[in-house]
Amino acid sequence: MENINPQLYWEKLIDLFIKYGGKFLIAVLIWAAGLFAIKLIIKLVKKGMARSNVELTLRKFIISLLSFGLKILLFITCATIVGIQMTAFITIIGAMGLAFGLALQGSLANFAGGVLINVLKPYRIGDFIETGGIMGTVKEISIFNTILNTPDNKRIILPNSNISNNNITNFSAEATRRVDLVFNVDYDTDIEQAKQIIADVIEKHPLTLKDPVPFVRLGNFAASSLDITVRVWGESANYWSIHFDLKEQVKAAFDEAGIVIPFQQVDVNLKK
Repeated sequence: MENINPQLYWEKLIDLFIKYGGKFLIAVLIWAAGLFAIKLIIKLVKKGMARSNVELTLRKFIISLLSFGLKILLFITCATIVGIQMTAFITIIGAMGLAFGLALQGSLANFAGGVLINVLKPYRIGDFIETGGIMGTVKEISIFNTILNTPDNKRIILPNSNISNNNITNFSAEATRRVDLVFNVDYDTDIEQAKQIIADVIEKHPLTLKDPVPFVRLGNFAASSLDITVRVWGESANYWSIHFDLKEQVKAAFDEAGIVIPFQQVDVNLKK
């Protein structure tokens, strides 16, 4: 059996230490400093997103993604300093990332849509919106989807990519809204009297705003009626109360004044 020469092994260890020891020490120092810098960056990003009122779910996801990406970059930097060849390693990571991205491109599109929604804030939780023909109150905004409750209390989950690429109508964005109504009266009606009755109903209603001034004018000569156009403003939260109250109260006032709301009719003349 061949004798083992301990001195030879010690010499090899010393050579390796001389060759890589300094680089390894530098890599360890850079790793420690890098982790400290990553913690500082994460802390600053958290404060920035908190000041910007970024949605909590999105905040956590971005922090996780940023932390993971920075640590991978730090690892590659330290490995390169030590002398490990990272070319093949980086190629493999790139190929895996491409495959992962293609497999989850729908989810990534939803994530991108969620980021846009949370950054641009076209709506917030509690807003009543319409998008893609669907109307409802926003109950939750997550990374990948938005949850709406419809007026009849159905829950609808919409992918964020669909919303971000579609038209969005936010009925709650402004403090006030205009209520548009049309009242039909018979052609024999005194228009000034009808307009005054409508104006009085609007004036007495506690939820209508006096500024802007309510608009009450003859709007159209229809086939069977004269159409009176009404535009009145109120707070957004009171929109439907004003809408239905004015219809009911104007009808009652017309009945009391003897003003007829005509049904659609056609006059037929017979010739011999």
